[in-house]
Amino acid sequence: MNVALVTETWPPEVNGVAHTLERLTEGLRQRGHRVQVIRPRQVLDRPVAGPRHAMSPEDVTLPGIAIPGYRGLRMGLPSTRRLRRLWRHSPPDVAYIATEGPLGHAALAVARQLGIPVASGFHTRFDGYARHYGLGLLTLPVRRLLRRFHNRCGATLVPTRALAEELREQGFLRVGVLARGVDTRRFTPARRSRTLRGQWGASGPVPVVIHVGRLAAEKNLDLVIAAFRAIQAARPDARLVLVGDGPQRERLARAHPDVIFAGQQTGQALAQHYASADLFLFPSTSETFGNVVIEAMASGLPVLAFDTAAAHEHLVDGVSGVRVSLTGARRVDEQAFVRAARELADHPEQWPLLGARAREHASTLDWSEVIGGFESVLVQLVQTEARDAHASAHG
Repeated sequence: MNVALVTETWPPEVNGVAHTLERLTEGLRQRGHRVQVIRPRQVLDRPVAGPRHAMSPEDVTLPGIAIPGYRGLRMGLPSTRRLRRLWRHSPPDVAYIATEGPLGHAALAVARQLGIPVASGFHTRFDGYARHYGLGLLTLPVRRLLRRFHNRCGATLVPTRALAEELREQGFLRVGVLARGVDTRRFTPARRSRTLRGQWGASGPVPVVIHVGRLAAEKNLDLVIAAFRAIQAARPDARLVLVGDGPQRERLARAHPDVIFAGQQTGQALAQHYASADLFLFPSTSETFGNVVIEAMASGLPVLAFDTAAAHEHLVDGVSGVRVSLTGARRVDEQAFVRAARELADHPEQWPLLGARAREHASTLDWSEVIGGFESVLVQLVQTEARDAHASAHG
């Protein structure tokens, strides 16, 4: 197939959406499909990129603008005329639109005008983000906008069964599940580093608690701190490592000088950070999935998380970590999360077994199956479009 993938985020930007799209693109190309990535020109674009991030000759970069509060990320401009010229000259068999920004809306409009079948990805809960930035009144309008966008597509792909059911209840149509995989050769307990632990002041049996993610309001970082303080009450020598960067970093660093801020990490360095810790805390409920949860599991870490997204799908309570239930209307019970952290701190002898079971489950999450499922969805859309065109031509 000739596939157009439209996205407003792409490596070397560091986030779960960019990582997932790169893996899907690599997988389709390895299966013999031509994939044209269409995205905004990035702040992080470099003259010489590594082999994983190198652009293919058919890829297209378009103008973009900076996203306020998200340093290093850009939002695509509509570029409707450019897309129309591009796809009239060389139409793709199918388009996958991964983001619902101005570029994504333009791509959907042009694809429908030209009769190109479209699948979309529901990668980010923009409706949920509104309340984290004091814009709770926009939650329902944003949700209506998202629903209208996705219902104009031939399929909308989400990462979990629970999210698929939730969107169906909200009136989203043609919703399917496309799971996520994890690279267990990269994320593995074998990357544990005594040197790195020494840099953290965690020699010997000192427990290291870690969180990986953007340091932003929607990640519920104050609860990471509160849970760590509960662990610290039982283990005063415990260390907390925050991996990532973002607008909350300066505030947190001022308030908590004993916390280790490791900054943004990628590749082998990121894998070493996971594997060199002992427990992963993830109190965010704003994710559609949360790749970091299964990366931590693959690294042999027990995970403490709310019962949603990746944790709901893959974490078994009391077996590979601890899941904390959400209350009514999907509200977080912060006290329950802190209590669970303290209970884990009281039984550190259980952590290695929980982590081993987490690793065992993560080993089943193979990217090749995910890519095969993605390929099947795109093939089905192409075949359906061809049947419909044939039926229309023959009355």
